[in-house]
Amino acid sequence: MLNDVLSSILDVVSGVEPWLRILIASVAIMLETSVLIGLIVPGDSIVIVSAMGVTSIPEAIILGAFVVAGALAGESIGFMIGRWAGPKLRHSRLGRWIGEHNWLRAETYLRRRGGIAIFLSRFLPVLHSVVPLTVGMSGYSYRKFLAWTLPACALWSALYITIAAGAAETYRELADSAHWAGYVFFGLIALGLLVVFGGKKLLHFLEHRHMKD
Repeated sequence: MLNDVLSSILDVVSGVEPWLRILIASVAIMLETSVLIGLIVPGDSIVIVSAMGVTSIPEAIILGAFVVAGALAGESIGFMIGRWAGPKLRHSRLGRWIGEHNWLRAETYLRRRGGIAIFLSRFLPVLHSVVPLTVGMSGYSYRKFLAWTLPACALWSALYITIAAGAAETYRELADSAHWAGYVFFGLIALGLLVVFGGKKLLHFLEHRHMKD
């Protein structure tokens, strides 16, 4: 029963034209990494679903490249807004909604850790949307910003696509011969996301001291 349901879901995802899945994923991650929008757009979930439809290594690489491009576009939007209108946004209703304490955390973190803060913020909740703005306001050069955020976006993309595509491929190989293949799929997804979630929690624990005055 589980195999039938899962096969139907994967067939629907795979039935969407690859270019459309890639476009949706890249736009979603662009919004997810853009200023404040990232707090409400589940970009990582959309990337995972899109990656479930991947059936070849070249397709996975293309998806990853577009997701990275989308993430860079979103973070660049945040950087440019910070450069041109950061203080106004910070004191606007939207800025007050995100909370002054989060702005202060981002400022302190960037001041103490520099480029490392830009890299690691991609994996930290809230900060992944606020740090690009803060970097833009700080006068940090865009070239240096890209040099730190590009590898972070690439690593983030590779993690999520590998987890989802790997689990889906394993399921497809087992589905015809094992009734428990669906459990393997969900187990792999859960294990992968648990490792990512645990890594983020550990990272936040280790870096939290750098965010406090």
